[in-house]
Amino acid sequence: MKKAMIIVNPSSGKEESLQHVRNVEETLRDQGYVVTVKETEKELDATRFCVNACEEACDLVVSIGGDGTLHETINGFMDQDHRPRLGIIPLGTVNDFARALQIPLSPELAIRTLTSARVKNVDMGLLNGRMFVNVVATGSLAESLSAVSSDDKSMFGTFAYFKEGMKELISHPAHSLIVRYDDKTWEGESPLFLATLTNSVGGFEKLAPDAAVDDGLLHCFIFKNLNILNTVTASISLFLGNLKDHSDIVYFTAKHVSVSSAEPVSTNVDGEEGPSLPIELGILPRHIEVIVPEEVRSCGAGPQA
Repeated sequence: MKKAMIIVNPSSGKEESLQHVRNVEETLRDQGYVVTVKETEKELDATRFCVNACEEACDLVVSIGGDGTLHETINGFMDQDHRPRLGIIPLGTVNDFARALQIPLSPELAIRTLTSARVKNVDMGLLNGRMFVNVVATGSLAESLSAVSSDDKSMFGTFAYFKEGMKELISHPAHSLIVRYDDKTWEGESPLFLATLTNSVGGFEKLAPDAAVDDGLLHCFIFKNLNILNTVTASISLFLGNLKDHSDIVYFTAKHVSVSSAEPVSTNVDGEEGPSLPIELGILPRHIEVIVPEEVRSCGAGPQA
């Protein structure tokens, strides 16, 4: 008998997540699963539930919530001998990882994806020994993004981050960063360093168009100390999908990256506040098996499984 665990954040999706649990349960039971439902109440509950699912040899874990819930859930796979398949029902504001895997952002359509026979083995990132699913950012701009309110996210969606970021670039100085990767070192003033695993960051699906979920690489961007004019041109490059070619952007790919600063600088990890610098970044190639739609577009999803 197949076993599945549903991990749901009841406050996600304007508190509509529990309305979808019954449909997920019904869909999974129709496929022959015995289903357990776990509701998160506090920080790290999703991680603890996922650890339990691994220890109980579940065949499937379904995360219902936003990128924060997904981040906690995947950390339950860390150092586990048995890792169930992962299903994703995205209910957050941005849902970058679901976007990168072409999982529908409509909960109803995402639930149908759970019946798909297609799976994708996807990379996971490492930050100071913990896993992340999509993006790590650091610098003064990253600090401002962590401060975006839930109300602004609900009202403005992706543009809540863009609005807050523009305000930060105008009003606060950059930080001095030291970025080491492979045999190279970059040192200078920067308002933002980004390392992403996928093409979608903050809902912008063209930020790293060359990134694939299974290419075994961190795609990294260092924003130099931009003035207002350069910020506008960088924004245009972002929307056009050629940010890496902008003259005030340093772009590189690597498997290991370290970022440090003489100043106190915090990070933003998968949309949530992360640890302060220094940080060590790495990658776990094709580490988790995710259920994806039967038809997957090539953009950002890498070669089909």
